[in-house]
Amino acid sequence: MAEDRYLITGAFGCIGSWATKRLVDEGVAVFSYDLPGNPHRLRLIMDDEAFNKVNVLEGDITDQGRFEQVVVDNGITHIIHLAAFQVPFVRADPIQGARVNVVGTTIVFETARQHADQVKGLVYASSIGVYGPADLYPPGPIAHDASLAPPTLYGLTKQANEGLARIYWQDWQVRSIGLRPFFVYGPGRDQGVSSTPTKAMAAAAVGQSYHVSFGGSAVYQHADDAAKAFIHAVRTPLDGAPVFNLGGSTASMTDVVKAIEAAAPDMAGKITFEPTPMAVPEDVDRAAIEAALGDTGWRPFNQGVRETIEHFRAAAADGRLDVERALA
Repeated sequence: MAEDRYLITGAFGCIGSWATKRLVDEGVAVFSYDLPGNPHRLRLIMDDEAFNKVNVLEGDITDQGRFEQVVVDNGITHIIHLAAFQVPFVRADPIQGARVNVVGTTIVFETARQHADQVKGLVYASSIGVYGPADLYPPGPIAHDASLAPPTLYGLTKQANEGLARIYWQDWQVRSIGLRPFFVYGPGRDQGVSSTPTKAMAAAAVGQSYHVSFGGSAVYQHADDAAKAFIHAVRTPLDGAPVFNLGGSTASMTDVVKAIEAAAPDMAGKITFEPTPMAVPEDVDRAAIEAALGDTGWRPFNQGVRETIEHFRAAAADGRLDVERALA
């Protein structure tokens, strides 16, 4: 393990920041790969000493030459590919969204193929967005191999990436694991259509009311737990290109509000939500991922909400939380 060197694309994002923190805490070599920008999510969850251990590399995921150079020059052995445009950004610029999400992922796979003697592990983020609305499927948790019917361009790009992984295994035996996060929450989750529950937690931490943009039931995953799952997956040498739904905690939006109010009793009645659910399944079957990777462990939802609010409170107190950005 001492010789392993990890590259995280999208390390300035939410799951990427937590994965970076976990690897730094382990003492392994970790390299971030992102466009130039402010690593405010990393700063939110890491102190200066830890942040200074990250090898911050600038680059565009659609730049094949630059990405390959980074992998080769730094002796990268494991790639955690998280860089992507989310739903609103793909909708706003479909062409660039396809470049980043599909062409960028192709570059990652092609680099892993060209340097198969060096790259030992590859995991990438798909999404629960590859599925259609709950009423398209039988009652109960959705199976990891249920038919795909993405209702957004973003989901369609993720479906394309799952097919890409399958063909790279079929034609060139490039091993990979795809993971489909559901509704990720926790410090650093400040973008995307499902980020508003976390924004409600941030609002509660600073005593502000907030209206969540959707309702219904869904699976919630603390970002740190999701990061742990990605790290575990990239270290697991499975043949093929399997894709798994991530586990987590199933909760209704009423449960979300109750958890926030339990952690911040003074916010009772100040966190509200739209009743319309998102066009996603309400629950997932966890059997496939647990059979392949074991139980990676998910913290209880109420605990995760309480820890998130406590983290935001501490960050606001010492100036690490940009409240305007966190609630925008």
